Amino acid sequence: MSEMTVDAALAELAALEDPKMRAANEKRGDDHGINLSRMRALAKRIKTDHPLALKLWSTGDTAARLLALLICTPRSFTPDELDAMLRQTQPPKVNDWFVNYVAKKTPLAEEMRMRWFDDADPTVAAAAWALTTVRVQKDAAGLDLPHLLDVIERDLRDAPARLQWSMNETLANIGIFHPELRARARDIGERLRVLADYPTAPGCTSPFAPIWIDEIVRRREG
Repeated sequence: MSEMTVDAALAELAALEDPKMRAANEKRGDDHGINLSRMRALAKRIKTDHPLALKLWSTGDTAARLLALLICTPRSFTPDELDAMLRQTQPPKVNDWFVNYVAKKTPLAEEMRMRWFDDADPTVAAAAWALTTVRVQKDAAGLDLPHLLDVIERDLRDAPARLQWSMNETLANIGIFHPELRARARDIGERLRVLADYPTAPGCTSPFAPIWIDEIVRRREG
C-alpha cells in the first residue's frame, strides 16, 4: 500500500481540475475536469492501494471513483460489493472503467455475468453483455450462441443506449469469432440497422455490425 491518504489524494485530484476539460467532459455525461493521462500518472505514483480505493469510492465523487478504479484490487471485491458498485456507475467513464478494469478482471466475472444478465436496470444488464462478449471471444464453451442471437434479434433495436451498445458488441463478436454463425449475425445487423449511421472517424472501424464483422475478419484472415 502507498502512504497516500484520502485527503491527500483528493487534494491532488483537485489540483488537476481544468474548467475547460470539465466543460468538454460534461457534454459526454462525465462530471469531472481531469485529463485522464494525468490521472493515470497519479495512479501510477500511488500504485495499488485497495483500502484507499474503497475510501475514494465512498466519496461519491466521479474523479475520486475513477482514481479508485485504477488503484483497486479487483479480486478483493465480494459479489455484493461488485453489484453495488456497478449500480452506482452512471457517469459513462466510471461505468466503462468499472466494467473493463474491475468486472472483467475479477475471478467472479462469470458469477456476476449470470447475476446481472436479466437485470431490469439496463446499466447492469449492459455489463453482463460486456462480460458475455469476453466469453464469446475467449471461451464460448457452454454459451448458447444461437439463443444469444435470438435475444439480440428481439431486443437490440429498442434497447437503451448503453445496453444496445453492449448487445451490438456481442453480436459483432459472434460474427467475428464463430464463422458458422457469421451469416446470421450479419443478417441481424443488416435488418436492424443499429448504429448504421454512427459517425466513425477516418481509420476507425464502424460499430455497425456487418461492417465491423467484415473488417475484423478481413484483418484476421489476411
